[in-house]
Amino acid sequence: MEVRRQIEVSGIVQGVGFRPYVYRLATGRHLRGTIRNTSAGVTIEIQGPAETVQDFVEHLPADAPTLARITSVTVHDVPCNGDQDFCIVHSLEGEEVRALISPDVAVCPDCLREMFDAHDRRYRYPFINCTNCGPRFTIIRDIPYDRPSTSMANFSMCAACLTEYENPLDRRFHAQPNACWECGPRVELWDKSGRRIDCRDPIAEAVSGLRAGLVVAVKGLGGFHLAVDATNAAAVALLRQRKHRVEKPFAVMVTDLQAAEEICELDDAARTILQSIQRPIVLLRKALLPKKKASIIPDEVAPCNRYLGIFLPYTPLHYLLLAEGGFNALVMTSGNLSEEPIAIDNREAVHRLHGLADYFLVHNRDILLRCDDSVVRVAGGVTRQMRRSRGFVPVPVFLKDDQPSVLAVGGELKNTICLTKGKHAFLSQHVGDLENVESYGFFCEAVEHLERILEIRPEIVAYDLHPDYFSTKWALQQSGAKRVGVQHHHAHIASCMAENHLEGRVIGFALDGTGYGTDGNIWGGEVLIAGYGEFERAAHFEYVTLPGGAAAIREPWRMAVSYLAHHFGREFMKLDIPFVRQLHRPNVDLLLRMMEQSVNSPLTSSCGRLFDAVAALIGIRQQVNYEAQAAIELEMVMASSEEETTYQMKLVPDGDHWIISTQPLFEGLLDDLGQNVPVAAISRRFHNGLVEGFVELATLLRKLAALNRVCLSGGTFHNIYLSQRLEARLSEAGFEVFTQKEVPSGDGGLSLGQALVAAAKVMRYKINS
Repeated sequence: MEVRRQIEVSGIVQGVGFRPYVYRLATGRHLRGTIRNTSAGVTIEIQGPAETVQDFVEHLPADAPTLARITSVTVHDVPCNGDQDFCIVHSLEGEEVRALISPDVAVCPDCLREMFDAHDRRYRYPFINCTNCGPRFTIIRDIPYDRPSTSMANFSMCAACLTEYENPLDRRFHAQPNACWECGPRVELWDKSGRRIDCRDPIAEAVSGLRAGLVVAVKGLGGFHLAVDATNAAAVALLRQRKHRVEKPFAVMVTDLQAAEEICELDDAARTILQSIQRPIVLLRKALLPKKKASIIPDEVAPCNRYLGIFLPYTPLHYLLLAEGGFNALVMTSGNLSEEPIAIDNREAVHRLHGLADYFLVHNRDILLRCDDSVVRVAGGVTRQMRRSRGFVPVPVFLKDDQPSVLAVGGELKNTICLTKGKHAFLSQHVGDLENVESYGFFCEAVEHLERILEIRPEIVAYDLHPDYFSTKWALQQSGAKRVGVQHHHAHIASCMAENHLEGRVIGFALDGTGYGTDGNIWGGEVLIAGYGEFERAAHFEYVTLPGGAAAIREPWRMAVSYLAHHFGREFMKLDIPFVRQLHRPNVDLLLRMMEQSVNSPLTSSCGRLFDAVAALIGIRQQVNYEAQAAIELEMVMASSEEETTYQMKLVPDGDHWIISTQPLFEGLLDDLGQNVPVAAISRRFHNGLVEGFVELATLLRKLAALNRVCLSGGTFHNIYLSQRLEARLSEAGFEVFTQKEVPSGDGGLSLGQALVAAAKVMRYKINS
């Protein structure tokens, strides 16, 4: 019996070779019909014998291309017609956009083989791609994802490329960035003033510059990198000086896994994510080398850090630079001045990177949206996001239940935005810290672009309660949508709940550096009883002063003084420990008067500032050059051997919640300092003390609130030792523990939680009104 069925497929099915896959699936079974891209995904009509059509339907999702991600398949019968073959037809426009866009992905092995084949017409072509690889998100203007809607619209395909593009059996069928030497984008080398350098081979000239220790700005998929030879300590130091990046680690691009294994420790999970199509930067422990053998990567790349950020090449141009230069590794850091967004336009790069780069290796394929590299950390065989950007965006977080359309605008640091629609939450790429006009402009670009390509007009705008955040000010200026403020740490816990598809209430540990509290103080060491719609503050670290406000974040010694004065008064100045002996007495007297008179000394319960105080007190870091540096280095110095001793914390009842007192912790720490206990052991005892105190608190709250689920979120949980040990100890105590893997636990995942909280509040209001 002859049947015809219409099949609607939603998900990431455009620009990933899905239509030629369906074409081969249909023609191989001698079926007839059509397939076309739509704004929802693809629509297939398939006609033939009932058994054969059913076989087609069953194999459709099972054998889909690697880059495809099918979220739904609906099938229904339609009348048969006179189709004689199977055809791919033009896309339909004007429908509501529901298709998911593929992220940019690394160049595939097939294209690499062609690029390094001297007999191939694309030999050494730095923009080689096919339906299985290459740019997507950063070159798209609109849906459907067809060439006229991308930055490749400026390039008319030559006859050979057009033949590939139109052949359903070819690997480049409807590969929108398809091009070659004859018809596609080209690279040029510019000098530091932006003048084109007349040379036969721009890539070879750039390689010569890198070998000579120069800084080369390289245009990639989502923006520019600043590149130097990672094995050249002088070149690394030069880049640090020019970029004003004193100590923050640089990312290192290595040729292959073998090169990575020579400088870092790799397990199977690390090997897998390094080679994945997303090609994120992976934080890996530096390899232990024999005493007389030095690493090829100088300490200047990641000073005072046991880890390196390693990634493999992901564009054809990267492969050409590494291979033709014979480099084992290149520093590839974002093409920007510190804390500014990455540069994407050629002339913009010359203007903004003037004085940083000696050469500019540019090309004429426009980047329509900047997208920085993603950063992940692997621990215990699990990959956790630290910066979710290129390779992962705009793949949505899939939610348990349908949501209204919400735009959540994130926080001030590590900003991302989030748009929700149905069961999809679309987080933007990493926007960064909204501390300057350039970053704020990028934030506005990200909102506009994501709303446009998803065709989402939000009903609700969610924002952080902090009145001075750029994102909050922007949200409060919007009209036409309901505006909902969301407490920072509530959003953290909701983000963890959303990723793990949790409903109801949980015990939430929200630990970070800064978040505006409902009492006007600076929170950061919070234990909440929370659902999406509301939360209770069950416990928090005791308040101490933040002497000098933001200055105390840049100068951890201030926090050490604050904690010592809080617990021991001015008597702490009589302590015979190195920290006190090295203090400049006039500065300390001024600081103490500020705190006593409450001058520029807000109150904080921040866990991050507690880490700062301990790091300063034991001599690790008195001033920082980048965010969380003191806490990171406190983790780095930790003893690797098991340490049974732990510092204590005390739970003090205060009305309907608990105060976590750190006085016993500091008493134990000072005793150890007086006995010259190594800082490695002190660090471990501090970390273990936090863990045991949190387990005690969770056990108490389980009895009081009858809850057994615990969510861990906030930037402090980027500390792998703390995160893993707390998760393990809570599990041993019988708790169900939920952490974050798909989105960052830090502020990069904040917007997801904001969206879910705002939606729940509005829905509750509608129900109650």
